[in-house]
Amino acid sequence: MPLPMRVARWNRAGLNRVVRHVAPWMPTLALVIHKGRRTGHEYQTPVMVFAVGDGFIIALTYGPATDWVRNIEAAGGCELRTRGRVLQAGSPRVYHDEARRGIRPLERQVLRALGVADFLSLTIESPEQSPPDAS
Repeated sequence: MPLPMRVARWNRAGLNRVVRHVAPWMPTLALVIHKGRRTGHEYQTPVMVFAVGDGFIIALTYGPATDWVRNIEAAGGCELRTRGRVLQAGSPRVYHDEARRGIRPLERQVLRALGVADFLSLTIESPEQSPPDAS
């Protein structure tokens, strides 16, 4: 069972506002930039990412039915800011994997303890872009 939605609401109200400033630069974290399906507004969601082959795996700690995941699926991709890089990602695919393949052993244990077994895979579609100014 993924993390409770009340934790998600608390994160959105406080922690995410802080984390979104460091996520583009921290190992295992990224900032997903996506547009609302109905509003067209741009949103920034900090996530836990794992590099694999030609893309990334994102652990869906609140499950696959969150708005940001549905926004990415509807748009067919998103912008991903990670480790000081800005990447265009596409081919979103949500999947369930109890074995948590593609995740490093330590993080696999943490995700298992949290009950997280849903993931979003993204393929990098364009070369790296310059990061936006931090000012």
